[in-house]
Amino acid sequence: MRTPARIAIDLVLVIVFAVIGRASHGEALSLGGVLVTGWPFLLGCLIGSMLACLVLRLSWLREGLLVWAITVVLGMLLRGISGGGMAIGFLIVATVVLAAFLVGWRMVAWRITVARPGSGSSDPVPNP
Repeated sequence: MRTPARIAIDLVLVIVFAVIGRASHGEALSLGGVLVTGWPFLLGCLIGSMLACLVLRLSWLREGLLVWAITVVLGMLLRGISGGGMAIGFLIVATVVLAAFLVGWRMVAWRITVARPGSGSSDPVPNP
């Protein structure tokens, strides 16, 4: 089962994604602005994370891919419905960056975990 730490890491990385996006377009980095930009992906990520809670014993890779796919699909759908831009460049960049963030941190955590002597865990963030 996913821990609150995993969900928090995912949500923080989606906020970082929104901050980077706003900064790259010279937009204000206010909390309100970041939330306006990021809410579709934050909601998608939260739903993906909650779904991952229901799917027991996923490997780090499958868990990351599940959260990433749901984040991107729901985020893009909600962004489109709410009148946000859907340029092909944005679709590509968002998909790649969110994959690097949501799958990437799990890979790093897994590599750190398996590199420790006596660790055979496939779970990058052990449940307490």
